[in-house]
Amino acid sequence: MAEIATPKPAGRRATKTGKVVSTKMNKTIVVEVRLRKAHALYRRVVSKSRKFYAHDETNTAHLGDFVEIEETRPLSKLKRWKLKNIIQRAKLVAGEEPAKTQAS
Repeated sequence: MAEIATPKPAGRRATKTGKVVSTKMNKTIVVEVRLRKAHALYRRVVSKSRKFYAHDETNTAHLGDFVEIEETRPLSKLKRWKLKNIIQRAKLVAGEEPAKTQAS
């Protein structure tokens, strides 16, 4: 019996949420994604993390930002993700001094 092939809906690209841990490269950020999952046998929460290299065209993400990255075609040897949006900015960008008020 012949089966009717139904066309697959347009696949959505995978997205991940993580924290920017490095911005030292031009137009590239390193995002650490943490996965917390209960252990199958012991039911303890186990935390694992993985780093992804993502393309940041305008260098808008800073160290400590929480960002969303989206899967894309290979852009280089390691980059297979691109910055989709910045969810939460870091409170203090590394290397910057907090604004000081002058006492008169």
